[in-house]
Amino acid sequence: MREDCNHPRRDQQAVSEQQPEDKKTEKAETAEVVTEGVKATEATEATEATEATEATEATEATEATEATAEDTPLYAFAEFALPKPLLDAVSDLEFTHCTPIQGAVLPASLADYDVTGQAQTGTGKTAAFLITILTRLWEDPDTEPRATGSPRALVLAPTRELALQIESDAQDLAKYMDVGIQCVVGGMDFQKQLDRVTGETMHLLIATPGRLIDFINRRKIRLREVDMLVIDEADRMLDMGFIPDVRKIVYQTPHKRQRQTLFFSATFNDDVMRLARSWTLEPEHVVIAPETVATETVTQHFWLISTDKKAHLLAEFLSQAKPPRALIFANRRDATHRLQSYLSKQNIRCESLAGDVPQRKRLSTLNRFKEGDIPYVVATDVAGRGIHVDGVTHVINFDLPEDPEDYVHRIGRTGRAGAEGISISFISEDDAFNLPAIEEYLGHKVVCTQPDQDLSNS
Repeated sequence: MREDCNHPRRDQQAVSEQQPEDKKTEKAETAEVVTEGVKATEATEATEATEATEATEATEATEATEATAEDTPLYAFAEFALPKPLLDAVSDLEFTHCTPIQGAVLPASLADYDVTGQAQTGTGKTAAFLITILTRLWEDPDTEPRATGSPRALVLAPTRELALQIESDAQDLAKYMDVGIQCVVGGMDFQKQLDRVTGETMHLLIATPGRLIDFINRRKIRLREVDMLVIDEADRMLDMGFIPDVRKIVYQTPHKRQRQTLFFSATFNDDVMRLARSWTLEPEHVVIAPETVATETVTQHFWLISTDKKAHLLAEFLSQAKPPRALIFANRRDATHRLQSYLSKQNIRCESLAGDVPQRKRLSTLNRFKEGDIPYVVATDVAGRGIHVDGVTHVINFDLPEDPEDYVHRIGRTGRAGAEGISISFISEDDAFNLPAIEEYLGHKVVCTQPDQDLSNS
């Protein structure tokens, strides 16, 4: 953790507090005009130029401090002097010690530093930024009633499933705190979301970019008072083409010197790093290597099997081994539906999750899977990214993913937060050519074996 005397945001705040009142008023009025609408093109272009210049200057002046899992001590949550209601909620969830990314992020984020974090799903990053937000809201409460549609903390997520999961986690952590938590996402009833936005207090807002832009354009949500911004899975937003919307949203919030920004991404290529430098201020950079996620908590098996026998092998494994809770991944939507239909005919209870499944049914399936009513779910990668369920014992790659990063994302659904998990990947003639890239990504060769005749012990 860096010394408070060199805190860039606090130094700036001290300078701004010394400005004459008329200057403060002038700046506030100017900021209000500039941020009044998303379609203020000239203002946006000017802001983009300013942000780009500041990013370049920041890069030349300082490099982000980098912390790795190996450097991170094992912290207990009680060591951070968190608010008692928050600690009670953490205790109810049976969390006692931080995961590596939590131990690396919290010392910096709780001291109001910006953070850029490179971590896969399942490392505990959601709890890290939610604990930071809830602690700030508790220690620095509103002195006046908050206007509707004006959050203090904003979390941006690429998919509705992830946004809804973050909302659920936030509700769990804030159960003993009087915090207004709302979520606006696409694919769900707009009017119901609008009624909540206009009728309930909003301290923390979790949103997908497109739906949030809709609310901003209708002037139902204003971001001028956001002092905590979280951008989650930035690389996925980049892949999905959401960055123009995210950029518009970020420019509606106060300047990065007047807000704290936590920026998370599974990968940090040049494009992602450019965004991070533009939107954060001298951040602490935390890296949790994919290999750590993939190998330390998950036992990986690679089974050689011909394509025409994969479905039969999967049914035999589920019937004999009876894993308590398993996620099964296929590469295509039609494959998930065919596989789910086949397993159901074998009297194996399961459901499918894919992009063409209606949103209401997807949410129902997720809730039933989370509650244990459904033991098995067959999913595609896009749908699977929204599945954050504790207690997944097995991940089965019915199809080997084409992207090695997706392999790590998949098996990260088990072995979460230090728990033990098992992954089984079927290697057939149709996708064996994807294996070398996975081996390179993991940094070691994998051993492919024939499945045992007795699958009950697998």
